[in-house]
Amino acid sequence: MLYPYIKSLHLIFVVTWFAGLFYIPRLFIYHIEAGQKPSPDKEILSDQLKLMTKRLWYIITWPSAILCTLTAIWLLILMPGWLQQPWMHVKLVFVLMLFGYHFKCHQIFKQLQRDEVRYTSKFMRMWNEVATIILFAVVFLVVLKSAFNWIYGIIGMFVLMILLMLGIRWYKKVRDRNPNA
Repeated sequence: MLYPYIKSLHLIFVVTWFAGLFYIPRLFIYHIEAGQKPSPDKEILSDQLKLMTKRLWYIITWPSAILCTLTAIWLLILMPGWLQQPWMHVKLVFVLMLFGYHFKCHQIFKQLQRDEVRYTSKFMRMWNEVATIILFAVVFLVVLKSAFNWIYGIIGMFVLMILLMLGIRWYKKVRDRNPNA
């Protein structure tokens, strides 16, 4: 009886966690690019972006990650048989990768809060797509479960990565021609 409510909450927190993980690298990109502007624009933009990332990170992203994890554990308590399923083992590997991505974003967040720029905006554009790849993998695993064909899955992941990289390159060309795009 409780299962559909916990599952609904879990899905809501998955969505809000990913929303934070999709948006935070965009703010990192803007912060890095703001550092290349002349004063006082550089300082004004940097201060505003620090505030925006801080609010996004601590008010939306971290709480969503924690609540997503708690509801996931609750679901596994309600459905312990899932832990015997091969698709769940693979999903949990991707979830661990997602936590690695989250913690790396936290490290980058802390660096930018101290005005330590260690990455280029180009790198951050590619970094931004890691969460997309993990999301695709997890959704397909959960929906298809044991019907998931690994050969097609791996090929699909590579095709997705290639398309994302081509999209990034195409958008860079558009931006180089029109900086306001």
